[in-house]
Amino acid sequence: MKSNLDIAMFGHKRIPSREGGIEIVVEELCTRMVNKGNRVTCYNRAGHHVSGAEYDTKAAKEYKGIRLKKVPTIEKKGLAAVSSSFFAAIFAALGHYNVVHIHAEGPAFFCWIPKLFRKKVIVTVHGLDWSREKWKSGFGSKFIRQGERNAVKYADEIIVLSEGVQKYFMDTYGRKTRFIPNGVNCPEIKSAELIHEKYGLTKDSYILFLGRLVPEKGIRYLIEAFKQVKTDKKLVIAGGSSDTDEFAKELKELAKGDERILFTGFVQGQALEELYSNAYVYTLPSDLEGMPLSLLEAMSYGNCCLVSDIAECAEVVEDKALIFEKSNVDDLREKLQKACDEVDMVEGMKRQASDFICSKYNWDEVVERTLDLYRGRKS
Repeated sequence: MKSNLDIAMFGHKRIPSREGGIEIVVEELCTRMVNKGNRVTCYNRAGHHVSGAEYDTKAAKEYKGIRLKKVPTIEKKGLAAVSSSFFAAIFAALGHYNVVHIHAEGPAFFCWIPKLFRKKVIVTVHGLDWSREKWKSGFGSKFIRQGERNAVKYADEIIVLSEGVQKYFMDTYGRKTRFIPNGVNCPEIKSAELIHEKYGLTKDSYILFLGRLVPEKGIRYLIEAFKQVKTDKKLVIAGGSSDTDEFAKELKELAKGDERILFTGFVQGQALEELYSNAYVYTLPSDLEGMPLSLLEAMSYGNCCLVSDIAECAEVVEDKALIFEKSNVDDLREKLQKACDEVDMVEGMKRQASDFICSKYNWDEVVERTLDLYRGRKS
């Protein structure tokens, strides 16, 4: 295969965007691949940002050297991903690409289309999406499960982000996969200016959750536990909903009566950077994750992190964070109270977090390993 590649990617919503972890991964991969002389085309969904029209951006044909192509999208719940992935698969199959890289199990349903046109097909499984609460029954779950099976049958290579998912594919299908985790950038720490103006937040005055407001993130447990913690610190819940507006309402109802709990909605840019930079503790109480980019980012900003003991979180933090038993409200409350009471312990974890995570998860290394996979070199 020639040195510089023509690469197509789909399965994300759109770039540039921080609508979810997949969008961040696609942007990081693509910008670096372009910088290495490869030609990359991303097939973006048409339609609105999941967190509201105010976050829509003007459609561009290029971003940081990446060619952007918008595909037809049916903007109805459950159909946006299916329709956009179908059209992206058709366009990728008909394009002059060496490699078609598909992100997530649902979009992988269509991986047979570019394979039919003799493209090299790579699928990244960001998590076992059929097990997410919103897809646990009906058409969505069946479609995603079949996407997983199609990836096993048709993809030249499958990339997984955790050793647990790698074991799942071997045990379930006898299929070898490639473990290539995500990376993280080492950021510049920001002072609390915008977040002080908008939310009254100062450095170390709040515990931060940042992510989509979906059931598997464990936010119910977090609110229940925090309401029992004796502290003046706030709990900041930052993130938008994704086909889960009813769940977001449920969370706000659960938080009623505790003025320390603040919902910011979707955040990006300066507000996001300031929230990461000034948190006392970052918490991710998830029941289910793929590889949590927000956790990598939080540690890169030098945060003390408190996470559930699921393998996808524990593998990331090793012994450099606080860990509680998944879905155990009492254990989460105890760990939150301990963090609030033991300032020296929190400061010690903060001091080691950034160097640890930035050396462990490096985007340039991730890109090199991914390009080697495209070219048939097994790392």
